[in-house]
Amino acid sequence: MAADEPGADTAPTQGTASRTGTGAAPAHGDTGPRQAWGALPWLVRTAVLWSACLVVVVAGLYLVGRIAVLLAPLAIALAATVFLTALLDPVLLLLRRLRLPAALAALLTVLLLLGILVGVGALVWNLTASQFDQLSQELTQGVDRSRDFVTSTLPVTDAQLDRLIDQAREGLSGSSPDPVSGARTATEVLGSALLALVLLFFLLKDGRSMWHWVLSRVSGPNRPVAAEAGRAGWQTLGAYSRGTMLIAAIDAIGIGLALVVLRVPLALPLALITFLGGFVPIIGATVAGAVAVLVALAANGPTTALLTLAAVIAVQQIEGNLLEPLVMKRQVRLHPAVILVAVTAGTLIAGIAGAFVSVPITAVLWRVIDTVQRRRSAANGLLTA
Repeated sequence: MAADEPGADTAPTQGTASRTGTGAAPAHGDTGPRQAWGALPWLVRTAVLWSACLVVVVAGLYLVGRIAVLLAPLAIALAATVFLTALLDPVLLLLRRLRLPAALAALLTVLLLLGILVGVGALVWNLTASQFDQLSQELTQGVDRSRDFVTSTLPVTDAQLDRLIDQAREGLSGSSPDPVSGARTATEVLGSALLALVLLFFLLKDGRSMWHWVLSRVSGPNRPVAAEAGRAGWQTLGAYSRGTMLIAAIDAIGIGLALVVLRVPLALPLALITFLGGFVPIIGATVAGAVAVLVALAANGPTTALLTLAAVIAVQQIEGNLLEPLVMKRQVRLHPAVILVAVTAGTLIAGIAGAFVSVPITAVLWRVIDTVQRRRSAANGLLTA
């Protein structure tokens, strides 16, 4: 019996040891990465998490941008359709209040848009077609005057300047599209315009029923959040489109009047360029103002160019400090740094079209995310209470 006691004492010990050993190995394998992660400083863990989220978001946006570039005509048509729908929605609602059918109200809205575009185009062409020859001669004189100024003030000879001009001319001629690609581009632009008009009619006619259909596919407590976020995003896009158009029109009128007073040729086309540039915040207004100053320099000399520059700066300061806070709603306004980053990213991804749509997309996304976060914060506050 004494010989059996050690066995009786040691067997359970070995069994316990074996069980402990088999259970300890996976536990060590499970807790090892967790212990290593927990040993890191909180700042490093926060940086890793935010970096991973940023990489995922940037990769998703880049993928969407590349797909949009591959489907450029369709993407441009869709962006133009949504923008015009938000812009013309008040006109549609006004016609609907007059008890017009949805199809007739949408058709009249599209015809109104076409009438405005055709009328403005015909007016600009009739008023400026006779000035292009004069502008060509004045540009030639302006180039000669600029050559004399550069060679007299900078250590550059006429031969070096001619060499630089020839290199720039060769680069422009080498990068100019051939007739085949030009015809293809024109066909794509025409097709995108027609597609945008057709989609605009259907969105004006059935846009709200389409949105209700989308909401019906959202189940549970997420439906009110999705409805409020969509409503906030649509209101932001409408306020941005109408506010931007109003501010761009005021800028174009102000700069156009200054050009008329200073007797700068092609004042109406330059005002139209200013109006179009107003849809690209900061950068568009700067480029349009630079074009106006260059034309004034080429046509009437440096004094008129300086006066034009002063007028452009004055109009832009009034627009940025007085008109924009009054016209734009607070939820539409973005920080200038955010606008510059958005415009630059849109330009790098999709060129001029990307520069036009980058800021409204950023404003809508920010408004939607902010609405969802506020709803969740309110819900969490009610649960905590």
